Amino acid sequence: MSILRIEAPDDEARLADWRHVHNVIVPPAAMSLDDVRERVRRNRMEVAYLGDVLVGCTTVRPPADDGATATVIARVLAEHRGQGFGEELYARGLDQARASGAEVIETVVLAANEDGLRFARRHGFVEIERYFLPGETAEYIDLRLN
Repeated sequence: MSILRIEAPDDEARLADWRHVHNVIVPPAAMSLDDVRERVRRNRMEVAYLGDVLVGCTTVRPPADDGATATVIARVLAEHRGQGFGEELYARGLDQARASGAEVIETVVLAANEDGLRFARRHGFVEIERYFLPGETAEYIDLRLN
């Protein structure tokens, strides 16, 4: 049995893999590689593989200098859901957020991502806000760990 391998996107191939998972799961907010390169400087990001097969990615936005809220986002490609990979990625992200000093944990899910919403709610997140980004038609939901 293969073990989930989780790595920082510290080269072009892993950055491209992180981007692929993000863009498949959040197509309205599709990112370029330059966007990902900029984001990896601000956030803790990881890419997950089962053997050599891309499974998912994570983003942990650490608390801002003036607050104690971190954002944890775990993304698993649809064909790999229901196998515990989201659990493992989420637990790692939660640990990373807490290690960064977070006292409050939030996540954000595309409203159309029913699997993601179910996962978040099952893990104790409650909805705090729904919104549309300027000029977009996709609805996002911010949730906070209760």
